[in-house]
Amino acid sequence: MSASARPGCPFPTSGLLRDQSATFGDVGDGEPMEEDERRIRRQKNRTSVVDALLDPYRDGNPRHSSIEIAERSRLSSRSLLHYFDDVDDLLLDAVRRQQQRALPLLAIDAGTDAALADRVAALGEQRFRLFDAVAPAATVSPLHAPFQATISTKLAQGRAFLRAQLIEMFGTELAALDPLRSLFTLAALDIVTFFESFQLLRFDQVLAPHPAKAAMVGAIEALLAKGEAGPVAARFEAGEPGKAKGNEAGTAETKATGEVP
Repeated sequence: MSASARPGCPFPTSGLLRDQSATFGDVGDGEPMEEDERRIRRQKNRTSVVDALLDPYRDGNPRHSSIEIAERSRLSSRSLLHYFDDVDDLLLDAVRRQQQRALPLLAIDAGTDAALADRVAALGEQRFRLFDAVAPAATVSPLHAPFQATISTKLAQGRAFLRAQLIEMFGTELAALDPLRSLFTLAALDIVTFFESFQLLRFDQVLAPHPAKAAMVGAIEALLAKGEAGPVAARFEAGEPGKAKGNEAGTAETKATGEVP
């Protein structure tokens, strides 16, 4: 979707979805594979170390040691960083490798002209499929982003791409809202469909995949179904306190009945 495709939509994607690799980040293999045997061996060992770093996160072990990484990569502990310029170089290569794995998972199995229910379901399936795959890097990368500008940039690129997918999939619904409501709806959609929400549902609340998906897609449906803010949200949008002023009648009714009006 682009702004010209849906004139009412205030969120042009500006080609974000047309060039996945450029938007989602540089996901090349790092160093070019040259026909020099030493360079080929070095790249192979770099890949082994990166995989050995990432796989324990996938297996639920976020505090693995250099000894464990060495054992998994079949290299000596002393040689691990020999194949990288520094720790930041290792972490950047890890993020790049996870992005490589993620690219085939970015497609959403529903067209933008499909029924809303089908688009919501397809987005939920895509988010869970993607986040399951990138969980190791997605968990670790934000911890290093404040200290590694390239990692921070890659995270921002990934987030921009996923946000553009929401605009693509729900452009019709967003365009039907007034600009401010559309902006807030997109912001809320971004929150409920992002990795941290997946992480909260699956690992903090320990929900199985199907209930976790139900919670996510239910939130998407609720955000898109009403098309207008509730009374409390409307007050915040207007810059007013959460509790409306001049609600003495409602307060008196609450005291009398014990129920919220």
